[in-house]
Amino acid sequence: MTQPIELWYWPTPNGWKVSIALEEMGLPYQVRPVNIGAGEQFAPEFQAISPNGRMPAIIDPDGPDGQPISIFESGAILQYLGQKSGRFYPADVRGRAEVDQWLCWQVGGLGPMAGQTHHFRQYAPAIIKDQRQIAYGVRRYTDETHRLYGVLDRRLADRDYIAGDYSIADMAAWPWILPTLQGQNIQEFPNLKAWVERVGARPAVIAGRAVGDDLRRDLGGSGAGAEAARKVLFGQRGR
Repeated sequence: MTQPIELWYWPTPNGWKVSIALEEMGLPYQVRPVNIGAGEQFAPEFQAISPNGRMPAIIDPDGPDGQPISIFESGAILQYLGQKSGRFYPADVRGRAEVDQWLCWQVGGLGPMAGQTHHFRQYAPAIIKDQRQIAYGVRRYTDETHRLYGVLDRRLADRDYIAGDYSIADMAAWPWILPTLQGQNIQEFPNLKAWVERVGARPAVIAGRAVGDDLRRDLGGSGAGAEAARKVLFGQRGR
């Protein structure tokens, strides 16, 4: 009997990528919560499989040649799961290159820029009292996220999914389209809006997005717990 994949996880956009993929691919898995607000990403047990101290990560007990394998970085995990399952990741070179370039676009562009937008708009106001100090960051990253939404909107003008058929490229990008948190008006991007709704209606996406809903805490709040979590996440010098 195949052992389930261990998903080291917290409910964030990068975590949702992998929980969605596991649901879509029908691969059995068990969740190992990594509470990033409590600093569990710094635990030696986790850093042994994720040297960068970021989740998600997976351990597949039934890896290549039947031997266990651990993988960190969400893009690499999606590629591995696509190959393992034979689903949502083309076998032909041309098709795979199409998916890979958009996967790299998300990992190197949409995720980091939208993440910084989210940080400066939601978290920074609770950390920095002088709001003039964060104004440039808000403007810079909100504008760049707007540009990236536009890239995706143009891409989706003549297709239902990013790389042709529904793929890991869609699973990677979809969790990062968070207009209300990123200062965007989704109505400006009709093709993107239709795609968000199309992907979001998939049963496996709904199930994957819901994984760990009971774990998440609002780091932008004013309570003592939220403040302590922010110190862990955003004061990581010397770790």
